[in-house]
Amino acid sequence: MILETVSTRRSGLRLALVVALLTAVADQISKWVILDHVMDPPRLVEVAPFFNLTLGFNRGVSFGFLGDGAAGPSLLSGLAVAIVIALGVWASRTNSRAEAGALGAVIGGAIGNVADRIRQGAVTDFLDLHAFGWHWPTFNVADIGITGGVGLLLLHGWLQGRRTPAAKGPQQACP
Repeated sequence: MILETVSTRRSGLRLALVVALLTAVADQISKWVILDHVMDPPRLVEVAPFFNLTLGFNRGVSFGFLGDGAAGPSLLSGLAVAIVIALGVWASRTNSRAEAGALGAVIGGAIGNVADRIRQGAVTDFLDLHAFGWHWPTFNVADIGITGGVGLLLLHGWLQGRRTPAAKGPQQACP
């Protein structure tokens, strides 16, 4: 029984690492293609009526928060590395493949964005969704991994809470 639990947990960590690697590699390849091929020179590429490719560099966190100081990229990279380590520990302790995969997507996205901060002092963003004159802030494949992974973790937690009888509160005995 103990060996089965250890094996299951190791498989969770392995799955998280594979998903993290795939997410980080997809992110870095997409940024390389955008920087070296599509946006050379930088321009707006209209892909669909609601979607453009446009080059941007985010020196801060979400929406540029904390992007003004010189220590910003180092501080943010250090924080991201600490979060990646904590998520890796979580992945090593989970028995759920869904949770491990979601954690891997978040880890891979964080690694992809940290690689940008270390290499160029800012995160490369290029995906631009818009509708009715409103534009969502530009984002990238790493951001999709982070957002999708967090969304899956929330959904997984919600579904687990619905399945667990203890989550429904104290049960009354039948007369």
